[in-house]
Amino acid sequence: MNDILKKGKFKREEKNPRMVKNKLFHRLVIFLSIITISPILLIISKLFIKGFRQINLSFFTETAPDTFMAMTAVNNGEIIPGGILNGITGTLFMVIMAAIIAIPLGILIGVYLYENPGRVYANIIRDIADILQGVPSIVLGLISYIWIVKNVTSGYSALAGSVSLSIMMLPLILRSTEETLKMIPTSLKEAAVALGVPYHKILLRVLIPTGFSGLLTGILLAISRVIGETAPLMLTALGSSVVNYQIDKPTSAVPLLIWEFYNDPNMVDLIWSSSLFLMGFVLTLNLISKKIASTRNAF
Repeated sequence: MNDILKKGKFKREEKNPRMVKNKLFHRLVIFLSIITISPILLIISKLFIKGFRQINLSFFTETAPDTFMAMTAVNNGEIIPGGILNGITGTLFMVIMAAIIAIPLGILIGVYLYENPGRVYANIIRDIADILQGVPSIVLGLISYIWIVKNVTSGYSALAGSVSLSIMMLPLILRSTEETLKMIPTSLKEAAVALGVPYHKILLRVLIPTGFSGLLTGILLAISRVIGETAPLMLTALGSSVVNYQIDKPTSAVPLLIWEFYNDPNMVDLIWSSSLFLMGFVLTLNLISKKIASTRNAF
């Protein structure tokens, strides 16, 4: 008897036009989702297939080879010697300097926007930040070229590259700081004020620690955005065949090496390997930021 009732109920549901439309729409969404992610899956699989062959210890511990070494290895069917050490160290060097410039400045401006939501200057800063997020990166590189390369270091340098990256990071950090502070209950700040705590201690010991996960998420997303930029570094850092830690000298980066490998037909294998490394690094940062973001319900 129960089986008969269940079959009857199933048939009534099948005949219900709303249920039919719901199932069709559900399948359509799945189909379109597969189409959307299929290019990403194809790109990732292509990077793994083409780039994994060059990944070895020397890839991370040696500098980029010259054309003759690469041509000899390709003709002999061997793995191209050398690696991207100069690009890895240059990328980390410039990103760290850019973070040192952008993080304190972005947090302070974000606090100002949070404390002055309706003021004219705050609205102007928000508009400028929104405009900067939409400006092409090569334009920011040109600004850094005129500002740093021509007038400060008198040549291409890691400092100029880090300044261009910090300009790109700044809007993301300050807007994420403002939005994070808005999520903190005002009762925490009011309690600290009622106890007579100075404002700088409220900022350092109440607001920032409470919203630390949100602030860190914004910082990691900003770093993820700039770490793969090529255009501004072509106008500022230029590139280098050796490992460099001097801020007033040209410095290489992984995106710059990919561009250099692209212009040399003997370096094709290193293009895939470098791209695979860069994609893995950015993916790791995004996964970390997503994990941190999932813990933001602490307040």
